[in-house]
Amino acid sequence: MYKVDLHTHSQASPDGALRERHYKAMLTQGKLDAIAVTDHNSIAFAQALRASLGERIIVGEEITTKEGEIIGLYLREAVPVDLSAKQAVQAIKRQGGLVYIPHPLETVRKGLPLPALDAIAEHVDIIEVHNGRAIFQNKSEDALHWARMHSVPGAASSDAHGRHGWGKTYSELEELPTQDNLVRLLERARLRSDTVGIRGVIYPKLNRLRKLGK
Repeated sequence: MYKVDLHTHSQASPDGALRERHYKAMLTQGKLDAIAVTDHNSIAFAQALRASLGERIIVGEEITTKEGEIIGLYLREAVPVDLSAKQAVQAIKRQGGLVYIPHPLETVRKGLPLPALDAIAEHVDIIEVHNGRAIFQNKSEDALHWARMHSVPGAASSDAHGRHGWGKTYSELEELPTQDNLVRLLERARLRSDTVGIRGVIYPKLNRLRKLGK
């Protein structure tokens, strides 16, 4: 089985701190077998990391839309901010990417609300049903229900913004994921979910403060 995390934030995110050495260590030590780098509104670091570490790095982007955040996976170009959810989905699909919904229905973070999620349901490839940082507002049961109602495979991902607690929430797949097989593999995946801990939850705030202080 291959351990895959589809939602992480590098130092290129305003609130992220994961560096190339952290991704390399995760892969070489066997803690994860494939990792999506999903920085906020940017794919530059993800592209550079894939060029350095190879196909086990998935190029993604967590896109800020008018209704909430949407992740595009296997992107070639960054999707602009402040589009509608529908426009963002169309931009992902035009380049052959996959539409992944992070922390859906949350209000503490910028999850898509139910009306917006329902409006793009036919275009959603994957929905996050377990988020490693979902402690103060956990919508896993609601996300699982939505996934079943719409026959969309669910994923477990860390949403890691730093190295502590990373590697505990992931999806176990029968093969290494590719753009063509990921959705199919997730239909039979084992989902492993554990909290990243308090430090993992507050990483974004700490990282923003640290960057502002420089």
